[in-house]
Amino acid sequence: MAAKRIRSIAVMTGGGDCPGLNAVIRAVAKTAINKYKLDVWGVRDAYLGLIENRIDRLSYGDVSNILTVGGTILGTSNVTNPFRLAVAHGRRMRYKDVSDDCVKALADRKIDALVCIGGDGTMAVAARLAKKGLTIMGVPKTIDNDLYGTDVTFGFDTAVTTATEAIDKVHTTASSHHRVMIVEVMGRYAGWIALYAGVAGGADVILIPEIPYDLSKVCEYVLGRSQRGKCFSIISVAEGARAKDGQMVVSHRVAGSPEPIRLGGVGNKLANDIAGQTGLDCRAVVLGHVQRGGTPTAYDRTLATNFGHTAVELLMKGRKNHLVVLKDGHFSSIGLGRVANRIRTVPKRHELIRAALAVNTCFGV
Repeated sequence: MAAKRIRSIAVMTGGGDCPGLNAVIRAVAKTAINKYKLDVWGVRDAYLGLIENRIDRLSYGDVSNILTVGGTILGTSNVTNPFRLAVAHGRRMRYKDVSDDCVKALADRKIDALVCIGGDGTMAVAARLAKKGLTIMGVPKTIDNDLYGTDVTFGFDTAVTTATEAIDKVHTTASSHHRVMIVEVMGRYAGWIALYAGVAGGADVILIPEIPYDLSKVCEYVLGRSQRGKCFSIISVAEGARAKDGQMVVSHRVAGSPEPIRLGGVGNKLANDIAGQTGLDCRAVVLGHVQRGGTPTAYDRTLATNFGHTAVELLMKGRKNHLVVLKDGHFSSIGLGRVANRIRTVPKRHELIRAALAVNTCFGV
């Protein structure tokens, strides 16, 4: 059967915001308008916009001069799941499946395909919507770099650059006050940001979720540095890192969200633990959402542009319900079903871990 001809597409951004989102929106819209003369629509605030029928036309002018702008002109949400929407019922919350409203919102405007820009939570919902008959193309977005199937996601390089600059800056205050400075970075259940920023920033200790740490080993390492005349130590820790005999530190939970567990607080816990065992002065810096903001790096701008362009090209060739990926230096795609509910973690034998170990970086083991 011949693929349905596409005359109109919509684009949406889901999950947490990320540098480079606007670059993808720009590439999708301009490729669609310039090359294929398609009608282009923008969905406001991710799946919430589909549910509430907030979909507007995007003109060429709407997506001009946004390449370098952080955030997303369409808005986003990481708390809305159309298959489990929280609805107030008196003093209680009930959950309702409103996924058919999403399908209807696109059908009413005769939109033939939807480009979903997001991470694993967004793609998990997209895969379920595809089973309802929607034509979807995913674009991999997350600063965490943990989306399965692609070697890299846009937003990661900018987040690493931001985290590295923070680690660079705490070196001077750590040295001045003879402290152990702990920099907590994002990443959820994957340690990509902590690893790359830690190596780039010359961190003495790097702690990631993939390698549960032995607190006594960390303490022995930083205390040894102090005894050898090294007056400070820098620790790069992922928010999902945990001790071998402990659990990940949960900041809070968001009921009804596709990603209800929010991690955070391991930096402060680690500072208290190390200070208690060593007597060293320890301070924690939690970077938080600063890693999501700001102007995307040149690499993220070009990667996002390539992803957006490839998404439209694949749709026009009849490909659907796939995620655009960069694999071994080439842009291709894999089925959304292979991506949903899976994450890409740091292999314990990753070459950067081996390089860090060779220069005497401690991983708490």
